[in-house]
Amino acid sequence: MAFAVSAPLNGMQAAVDLRRAEDRMRTGLSWLDSHHSFSFGRHFDPDNTHFGLLLVSNDDVVKPGAGFETHPHEDMEIITWVLHGQLVHQDSEGHADVIYPGLAQRMSAGTGILHSEKNDAWRLTGQAEHADLVHFVQMWVVPDEPGIRPGYEQLEIADELLRGGLVPIASGMARDEGRSAIRIKQRDAALFAARLAPDAEVRIPVAPYVHLFVAQGTVQLEGAGRLGAGDAARIVAADGQRVTAIEPAEILVWEMHAQLDLR
Repeated sequence: MAFAVSAPLNGMQAAVDLRRAEDRMRTGLSWLDSHHSFSFGRHFDPDNTHFGLLLVSNDDVVKPGAGFETHPHEDMEIITWVLHGQLVHQDSEGHADVIYPGLAQRMSAGTGILHSEKNDAWRLTGQAEHADLVHFVQMWVVPDEPGIRPGYEQLEIADELLRGGLVPIASGMARDEGRSAIRIKQRDAALFAARLAPDAEVRIPVAPYVHLFVAQGTVQLEGAGRLGAGDAARIVAADGQRVTAIEPAEILVWEMHAQLDLR
């Protein structure tokens, strides 16, 4: 699939499109329970291919001892955010790491990379009694240009999340140089996370396109209503609406200043 990136239109009409968890497309296997916010794999809906620059947002649960075997990617910025458990990443560039809650991780597929993602961290320690499900969200955005060199980056940000507010996980925006945990090669996008105690609130960024995903818990989005785990809001011409936690919650927020034109 070919794509191009275009700037937002002037005078965009503000709009909020709520997408409920139960309406997502689903892949159910013996070892995997995956919910797709956008068309993915054999699930294709021509009216639900992307939002802004966000092409994939998969909400995955993988059983112990299982996972995604080695497979290829190219020309994509891939961010993985673990909510529960541990995920082992290995790739053809020589990286082998364990991803866990509070660790920001980015893989740039570029000209081509092979990687695997498995729920077998417990095998590395020999502590089988700690084998558990791993729950993570994986998100893909297109890079500024194709054919970049593959790369990998990760950084622990658990302490920043404890302070509250929106914490920048990954950004390619110039204003976030030295501010975001990790860098992505997409100059018009930034990803934030927040862990919210009951009644705590944050304001979403002011941007042409904002994607709010409730990873855990329940929140109230100003002017739109209640969102539970797995729900999302696609917000056009976002103007800093408040997000308030009704119960302990974790949210992922994409701020985007351009959109994809799929061809």
